[in-house]
Amino acid sequence: LSLRFPLKLWKMLESGKFQSIWWSEGGKCVAINKDLFEMEVLGREGQQIFHTQKIKSFMRQLNAYGFTKMQRNFQRSASLPEFLAEEAAASAHSQILYYYNPSFNREHPWLLETCKRR
Repeated sequence: LSLRFPLKLWKMLESGKFQSIWWSEGGKCVAINKDLFEMEVLGREGQQIFHTQKIKSFMRQLNAYGFTKMQRNFQRSASLPEFLAEEAAASAHSQILYYYNPSFNREHPWLLETCKRR
């Protein structure tokens, strides 16, 4: 049985089997560790979940279903040591992509039906 993209994504998030993708912002956003996701999910041999091996194609699918990429806002400190520490943390987060769709919310699974391809 071939599931629609949003339902596959939902089941993947709820399974807890993957370290590269998780609910963020209290279940309102999807967080993806880009490099790990490419290896762990898109690079699976013979057991593909999505019909692609490329992160760009996966991101196009997200966009086609109304997901928007969220920017992480970091408050910057005035002191140099604190600023440098925050820069290091921010660069570690640069591999993490955050996507939001108002119809894709962990607390409201019934909204999934309204998550349609554009």
